[in-house]
Amino acid sequence: MYGHGAAPPARSSGTVIVLRVLFAAAGFLSCGLFACAPLFRVAFLRGRPIDWVLSWASLPLSIACFAVVGSLPETDPKTDIALSLVLLLGLFSSAYFLVTDIRIHQQRRFVGYPPPHGPTVHTGYGYPQPAPPPYTTLVPQPQPPAPPQPPAPPQRPAPARIDQVRAELDELSDYLRKHDSNHDGDHNGNHEGGR
Repeated sequence: MYGHGAAPPARSSGTVIVLRVLFAAAGFLSCGLFACAPLFRVAFLRGRPIDWVLSWASLPLSIACFAVVGSLPETDPKTDIALSLVLLLGLFSSAYFLVTDIRIHQQRRFVGYPPPHGPTVHTGYGYPQPAPPPYTTLVPQPQPPAPPQPPAPPQRPAPARIDQVRAELDELSDYLRKHDSNHDGDHNGNHEGGR
């Protein structure tokens, strides 16, 4: 998407912090109702099957816990267990997201990705280009002017492909004319011959 040799644009540190706060808050402050949001974010970042399983399993677990809390009376100990479980799910998902997101961004910063505001060399498509030389200060030094070069003798360009094809077609038409004139006497003016 970004071409050969070009890294995706890096997010600013403010954007990364805001996203961390929002995803962590979604898991914990919703009392576990949106505990799947930080887990899905981790699954998108890492792409591991275990993260996808955890994120999809958190949905029915939180729904089931809230169903137990809403359907049973408050005095039933099952409601306390279900509410504790959904709160722990929210806490776990937020903590797991924060630890994983911080590790991922540290690995990207130290392994192969340029710093957010550092110099980059965009090569576009094709073969990688060498990096430009570092900036140096040039000290002007007087140099004698170079002697004038005599003009190069004009060179006749090699015949183009079109000229070669034209010459071959001329030869072929001459050959066919000679061939047709030899056969005109044999066929009594019938040019259709074997066609």
